[in-house]
Amino acid sequence: MNSIDGPAFAVSRRSVLAAGALTAAAVVHQSVRAPAASAAAKPAIFYSPHQDDDAIGLAGSILEHKAAGRPVYLVLVSDGRNPDLARLMNTDPCPLTTWADPHPCAAGGSHRLSWPTDGTNKIVAARTAEFMASAKALGVDKVINFKIADDGFSSTAAYDRLVDRITTKVEALAERYPGASHKFSAGWLEHTETHKACSDVAYRLMNDGTISDVRFHHVYAYARLRARRADGAAYVLNIPGSHMRTKRNAMYAYNTWDPGRNLYALGYHSVPELLEAAHDDPREFVHTLPSDYRPGKGN
Repeated sequence: MNSIDGPAFAVSRRSVLAAGALTAAAVVHQSVRAPAASAAAKPAIFYSPHQDDDAIGLAGSILEHKAAGRPVYLVLVSDGRNPDLARLMNTDPCPLTTWADPHPCAAGGSHRLSWPTDGTNKIVAARTAEFMASAKALGVDKVINFKIADDGFSSTAAYDRLVDRITTKVEALAERYPGASHKFSAGWLEHTETHKACSDVAYRLMNDGTISDVRFHHVYAYARLRARRADGAAYVLNIPGSHMRTKRNAMYAYNTWDPGRNLYALGYHSVPELLEAAHDDPREFVHTLPSDYRPGKGN
């Protein structure tokens, strides 16, 4: 998920604030206690548009599938390049501490960084380190990194190329794992071109018969008031307590400051409100494509 907007609404911080005290070593060694996946079972493939979408809106369902003994593969779709996030991380004091509704900075409010502001090298590597720590906490069976440039926002042509690149990668997975289920983000409800591109890919491949068992997770549901998050959902997953603890451990991967492990709490600096809200709400929200779905940038 790519965002660095300031707070949009009031949230509870009574639990996730402790994440800054959790060491990176604890994060990366967390794992879910689930039955071993059956070699004969068809995998469930989850597509995270950016680093942090997995922990926010997919983790409960990932753990549900793991508990059922099904192989779970987690895909990082884009590289998550983000010049604005690079500029934020070069800022002292940290803006998290100066917003109208301040959040704690895992670095204590001072980053002491001088990263290139093209948003690629340092940001991509550090965001991906967080993603890998989150995946380890969730205990997924396989991590797949598409390494696709997150550049679909610049024009309609760039967006169309992004959809084509993702389509090629998903087609290859569908061919390699016939009968797999595919879990995307509900991009038509969400805020970034990469999220929408993922749902456009699903729409295209569902229509041509390449994939058939498809669900859409509304990652940005947590930007809504709590009472409205389930609006329009085909299914609300009520996450059991043991799974919620593991989901929170995955979220802590995005709020751990340990430069020695290339962890800079980038997820939390990017979308603190969504992480706070998801940490406090033991539900996830699964959608199906609407009958009037419209593919394309801005639709």
